[in-house]
Formats: sequence, structure tokens, C-alpha cells
Amino acid sequence: MIDQTTLGHRAIKAQFNKTPRAGWQIDPFGHSAVQAYLLTAELGFDSVHFARIDYQDRAKRKVDKSLEVIWRGSKTFSSSSQIFANAFPVPYSPPPGFHFEVFDNFEPVQDNPLLFDYNVEQRVSDFISASLTQANVTRTNHVMWTMGDDFQYQYAESWFKQMDKLIHYVNKDGRVNALYSTPSIYTDAKNAANQSWPLKTEDYFPYADAVDAYWTGFFTSRPGLKGYIRLLSGYYLAARELEFLAGRKANGSNTDGLADALGIAQHHDAVTGTAKQHTTNDYAKRLFIGASEVSS
Repeated sequence: MIDQTTLGHRAIKAQFNKTPRAGWQIDPFGHSAVQAYLLTAELGFDSVHFARIDYQDRAKRKVDKSLEVIWRGSKTFSSSSQIFANAFPVPYSPPPGFHFEVFDNFEPVQDNPLLFDYNVEQRVSDFISASLTQANVTRTNHVMWTMGDDFQYQYAESWFKQMDKLIHYVNKDGRVNALYSTPSIYTDAKNAANQSWPLKTEDYFPYADAVDAYWTGFFTSRPGLKGYIRLLSGYYLAARELEFLAGRKANGSNTDGLADALGIAQHHDAVTGTAKQHTTNDYAKRLFIGASEVSS
């Protein structure tokens, strides 16, 4: 995790001159308290956002308005290891009726009053209703909508055209304020509300999304791939130390390819062993090529 995060942060800093403040981990199958500690005391994040928590836990937290908590991941480091944790009230999808993928059968915002199916007032009303529904399960008057899903935005205009219209007409109505935002902006708004939050110290494990549907098999799925990743992680550390001591070559092989492959292998469907076989083969191929470049 440390190597992958270092690699990613360096890339973001080089490309955008920005340092991330928020963890966006919406799809891993549960979350360890150690993760909360590593993201705060070690990385300096101030928030983490995710979707997958146990379905019974989610239902209770919606009633208690405790989906968002202060997550203290280390008893040793206490408050210095705590982070604002935001568990979504639904999986990482928009509210019903606001999914705008190009091939979906959705109701668009029709804002030409000369047309028969003009519906601005109705769509604004739908938007406000969905916003208030979500506001009833969280604290403060700020809510986050996750606009998208797996394999979406194949034609991004179908999303942004509808979202642009909704933001315009909802704000013109004035009952709620809608805007494009980021996890960090959302967290800043939550903090500015001076709201007290429940304290959590345990894991978000195990994860189940239905009765007798516990997602725990991934701890042992595809042990060969897991072992290969672990083996090459140690190999990478040793190679990187030698590369530093000997001096990096101006041309030729280096450890970058293996670093990239190991970073990709930390994907929540890679090291977990939950990808399709052809995708798993690709992960293993990348690892092999990266290791071969190091050995040469």
C-alpha cells in the first residue's frame, strides 16, 4: 500500500502539482481500521469515502445518522490517527432516476417549453425529493451524490448534459443548492458545520450485502496470484535498494515497470483474486514483465 500510494502521489504531484487529501476507496470489500491509521498518521489525509459496508450496519447507521463518523484507527496513536469516514447511504450509484448512461432508458431534462414532454418542474421536484431523502440519513445539510457506476461514462456527454441542466434549474428553483464538487470540498463543508460525529474504532469487516452473502472468500481466492504479488513485492524492495546504491542507469532497465505492475496489482479486484481469468492473466503478465526488466 505504501509503495502504491507513493507512486500515485508522485504522479499526481508531477502532473497537477497537487497533494491528495481524501481517500476514495468506494469498492473494496470492507475496510480495516489499520487503513484509517495509515491514511492519517502516515499520509496526512483528512477524509476517506467508501460504499461497501455490511448491509445491516448500513441500515442501522441510516437510522442513527451515523454513516459518517470519526474513525480512530489506532489505540496507540489515539486522536492523531483519526479521520473523517464517509460511508455512502447507497452503493456508489446515483439516486434512482438520475442514472444517465448513454444506452440507459432514462428520463432526460426536457427544457423546451414548446415540446409536449417539457418536464423541468417535475425533474427539479424529483431532484429535491431525492436530496431530502438522503439528508434524512446524514448530519448537516450537505449531501454527496455519486454520479456514475461500473463501466459508465462511455459517452460522457449523456451524463454532463443532464447534470448541467439539473444544476441550473435546481439552483434557479432555490430550495437546494447543487454543484459539482470533490470529496475534499465536501469534507471541508462538513467540518465547517461544527457538527459532532460518532466515534468508530473497529474494522468495517466482515462485509455482507445480503443474508448469507458474506464477501470473505477473497481472503484466499487465487492464492497463486497472491503469493506472486507478495514475492515480487519483496523482490522490488531489494532491487530498489540495489538500484539506489549502484546508481540508476540513464538508459536501460530499471524498477519502474515492476513498481507500476505491483501498484496495479493492489486494485481491489486484483490481489483479492476476484477478477475474471483473462484479467488476472494480464495482471500476472505485467508482473512477470516488470520482474524480468529488473533482473536484466
